[in-house]
Amino acid sequence: MMPPGQILSALLLLLLLLLLVPCRAAPCTPHPNATRFVCTEPTLSTFPSGLPPTTLAISVEFTALATIVPTALAGLPHLQELHLSSNRLAALPGTLLRPVPTLRVLDLTNNLLPTLPADIFATTRHLQHLVLRENRLRALKPAWFRHLPRLLWLDLGDNALTEVPPEVFHPLGSLRSLDLSHNRLVSLAPDALAGLGALERLDLEGNRLGTLSSATFVPVPALRLLFLQDNQLQALPAGIFVPLRHLSVLDLARNRLRALELPPRPPGPALDLDISGNPWDCGCQLVALLRRVTPRLTATRDTVCASPPRHRGQEVAAVVQAGDTGCEPRGDVQHLPDTETRGLVSS
Repeated sequence: MMPPGQILSALLLLLLLLLLVPCRAAPCTPHPNATRFVCTEPTLSTFPSGLPPTTLAISVEFTALATIVPTALAGLPHLQELHLSSNRLAALPGTLLRPVPTLRVLDLTNNLLPTLPADIFATTRHLQHLVLRENRLRALKPAWFRHLPRLLWLDLGDNALTEVPPEVFHPLGSLRSLDLSHNRLVSLAPDALAGLGALERLDLEGNRLGTLSSATFVPVPALRLLFLQDNQLQALPAGIFVPLRHLSVLDLARNRLRALELPPRPPGPALDLDISGNPWDCGCQLVALLRRVTPRLTATRDTVCASPPRHRGQEVAAVVQAGDTGCEPRGDVQHLPDTETRGLVSS
């Protein structure tokens, strides 16, 4: 039997060890009466429970969360923001959002979602920002957007979408920004953007678009920012940009374009135009066009002429500013006033 003195020493040693080793509390414990809950604990694998009914915003991001139960948001009737980016979610329950009809923002960036339940947004008519970027979506379901009349921002970038079904966005009459960048789109149906009369920003960067219909942009006359860089466009139909009278930024960089047609511009700021990285035919037609519309031309080192031979390898901006001595002398090409070229900027 251990002497009493040794027992006391052992107990004291055990107590000291307990004091030195910190107690590991449950990660991200909700605080009573809080309005915002934030958790970025990498070991978190279960959606936190016990959130107070006063919660307005939830951020559970950069965790190991792989599943979420249908009742995870029960008892949160005032929730307005739900941020679940950079987790491991591969599926969502169809009834997940039913308890939160006041939701305004939903961010599901960088998860593993191949699809969504058809009726997941049936009760979120107040949703304004929906971010589905960096998932594994292969197809768009019209049912997703049927109940989102107030949606302003939709981000579908960095997925695996191969097409945009006709009129799939038709219910989104309030949408201002649509991001379809870095998908696998080869073409767009003429009515792919139908219903988006309020759209101001469209990002199609980094797809595989080889052609566009002349009617592609007819449904979006309010468009101001259009990004088409890093596609495979070889030609653009005549009049394709005519409906876009409010266009202020047009990015056509790194395609396969040789010719360009732009509509007459109304009075106002010059057009920000990036045409770098294309094999341009710097003949009389392109030179006259760029001098006439006076865009602010973003001309980098790879904005060079591929033809005709007299201009091959020259910078487009330099050819435009100098004019083309190989063209027939005409007032609209050879004798334009200096004000016609002030918008050209070589960077």
